[in-house]
Amino acid sequence: MKKIFSITIVLFFLQHCKANDSTQVLSLKSFLQIVKQFHPAAKQAAIQVDKATASLTIAKGSFDPLLGTDGSNKTFDGINYYQTNTTQLTIPTWYGIEINTGMEYLAGNRTNPTATSGKTSFAGISIPLAKNLLMDKRRAVLQQAKVMIQASEQEKRALLNDLIMDAADAYWQWVQTYLVYTTYNNVIDLNKKRVGLISTAYRLGERPAIDTTEAIAQLQNFEYQQNEALLAWQNATLQLNSFLWKQNNEAYELPEVVLPDKKTEQLYDAVIFPELEKIIADTKTTHPELNIYRYKLNALTIERKLKFQELLPKADLKYNQLGKGYNIASTAAKTLFDNNYRFGVNFSIPLRLSQGRGEYKMAKLKITETQLQQSQKEIAVINKVRNYYNQLVNYKTQVHLLQKTYNNYLQLQRGEETKFFNGESSLFLVNSRENKTLETLLKLTEAAVKFNKAAISLQWAAGRLWQY
Repeated sequence: MKKIFSITIVLFFLQHCKANDSTQVLSLKSFLQIVKQFHPAAKQAAIQVDKATASLTIAKGSFDPLLGTDGSNKTFDGINYYQTNTTQLTIPTWYGIEINTGMEYLAGNRTNPTATSGKTSFAGISIPLAKNLLMDKRRAVLQQAKVMIQASEQEKRALLNDLIMDAADAYWQWVQTYLVYTTYNNVIDLNKKRVGLISTAYRLGERPAIDTTEAIAQLQNFEYQQNEALLAWQNATLQLNSFLWKQNNEAYELPEVVLPDKKTEQLYDAVIFPELEKIIADTKTTHPELNIYRYKLNALTIERKLKFQELLPKADLKYNQLGKGYNIASTAAKTLFDNNYRFGVNFSIPLRLSQGRGEYKMAKLKITETQLQQSQKEIAVINKVRNYYNQLVNYKTQVHLLQKTYNNYLQLQRGEETKFFNGESSLFLVNSRENKTLETLLKLTEAAVKFNKAAISLQWAAGRLWQY
């Protein structure tokens, strides 16, 4: 990697570019850390996980023990109809079984003859025998809430993956425009010296006046290009600022003294070409967007189990052991169906099961639909990985070729300059050589930046940028 960028580093940042002591550099790694920590979109991604955790807490509420009391009395025309009070504790359990215990008090002249007057107590259980035995809505909601926490973590990673990709693209655009601007600064410095030397040679009668005009025209053309490059760099800085935020959610504007890292290879100096098939295999198992589909399928599987319960008859068994007074242990019967108990069974089933069959079929169709979407998404993700891998290999080749081409043009330019000052060439040829050298250098800059962008894009396509 260092060989790839060695010439680029020297020409873009180090040659003729002396920074003040107050100048600071912003590396890609530091920039992405700031984005990941303070950008509003990153914070919103974290909120999604917190919301899923809150939903889990809500779902757990269905299994909270419930303590309640109900009291009422009625008097009319001097008659005490009834006075009743019931306090009950209900404890839900995982398998749909509910345990309940409580105390009752009943008095009055017009009470229900099936009710027991005075103080009584009870402890009992309610058991579903068919529907809701293996799955019910409370358990389904709780299980899905747990799945959604895992899914929200993958959604967070997917959002961070996209955010960091956009931020990295803005950073490399900022780097490229700065390198182009610096390149024109260096070229202008050299051309100003050349104009001065040619003007002196003209006054001494060693060069014709037309050479002075041509040298100034070349300088002015570069100054125009420098102005365009400055505008591009300023706009790229504004785009970069859109990703910079303070801890208190205030936008941050990058100071003018902050520049891109001068050692370009250190911004991404460890580009290791992974084995393509290995990175594809890892992508299939770790990519956040693909994992989201897996958790969706888990949630839909839970829904399918719940909807299957609609095909079962509803059969609930309820049993309460009764006791006189508020101390049930002292008066309860020794066997369940000996004395002092209340027992009942209710049974119902829709004869056509239309709703149950329809909902169960709908649940299965949702699973099939999501599986198809998952397959389609996987193919799209893998194609992106292959695409950016090909780009990475291609841009590496381009950088090597442009390095060699640039070295050759630079050598030709220096040779032409030597011949010119020896009186063996013309300024026109010198300018032509210089323009070709500059054109190749700018292409080398573009290819070097594209190489780094492709490396970042490959990590994005593989769903790994959230780890930065």
